[in-house]
Amino acid sequence: MGKTALITGITGQDGSYLAELLLSKGYTVYGLIRRCSTFNTDRIEHLYQDPHDSDYRLRLLYGDLADSSCLMRILSETKPDEIYNLGAQSHVKVSFETPEHTGDTNALGVTRMLEAIRASGLETRFYQAGTSEMFGAAKPPQNEQTIFEPRSPYAAAKIYAHHMTVNYRDAYGLFATNGILFNHESPRRGATFVTRKISLSVARIKHGQQEKLFLGNLDAKRDWGFAPDFVEGMWLMLQADQPDDFVLATGETHTVKEFCRHAFERAGLDWEKHVEIDPRYYRPTEVDYLLGDPTKAKEKLGWEPKVKFEELVRMMVDADMKAVEQGRDEFRVESRFFG
Repeated sequence: MGKTALITGITGQDGSYLAELLLSKGYTVYGLIRRCSTFNTDRIEHLYQDPHDSDYRLRLLYGDLADSSCLMRILSETKPDEIYNLGAQSHVKVSFETPEHTGDTNALGVTRMLEAIRASGLETRFYQAGTSEMFGAAKPPQNEQTIFEPRSPYAAAKIYAHHMTVNYRDAYGLFATNGILFNHESPRRGATFVTRKISLSVARIKHGQQEKLFLGNLDAKRDWGFAPDFVEGMWLMLQADQPDDFVLATGETHTVKEFCRHAFERAGLDWEKHVEIDPRYYRPTEVDYLLGDPTKAKEKLGWEPKVKFEELVRMMVDADMKAVEQGRDEFRVESRFFG
């Protein structure tokens, strides 16, 4: 029998790629999803397996990080060898508008999961999805020793979760690991995140379905990588002999303006003719410059990113151009209303 893994946030970008990776390695994968009136399983639809098949290894369970009794029940039923906690309110800008919900899910939700593991007595390995946003205003480059300087409710909640993960590791001997991941993108990125918003808009503008792209801070610098590279790093962290905390990053930084230029050039367009600034998209407190130092992950895990920045931009634009051409435009109503 192969290993069993539980993924919270399995319907998100990272969750879908991680499920693919684990299934390819022979895992049985349980995915925790929240009940919703509309289906949100698009990213994992291609992984569907008939539950009547003998090799049925992807199973979805209803649950919520806000419900500790639910988490305890699910751990008792599934007895996972590994837990990947990717579930979160994951939008930085939205965290300013829903700070209490963000804290309850991103901070206390992690505590509930850690306590469920401790109470279960299972020798489960736990991965907590941290974020480069925790570094906030800290001087780059940022690594595992850099002091956190959060600039959003999202980042503050993730820092709480980070320290609780370390505390449960030290206090109770849990195999609990923090992955501090810098920005990682893909064609599966949500339409309200800036990179996907750009690539989708490029495709729509090219095909005459949109005229302008409205953005906020074009000078923000980010360390952008490819999501499948990063989920492989998550898996490697839980295969290590000892639990530890790791930064995953490319070691390169680029501005939002650079991303726009490369994306529009890929479609043969001049970005300056189509991009305009909308103050609505500025954050109350900005993070100006994120640049990760992944040296520790390279030395201890053998992890290195494979996809470079320009290749990532091309990949995202090409995927959205194809989707728009085929009438599979994922630019949902939400992204048009809320951006």
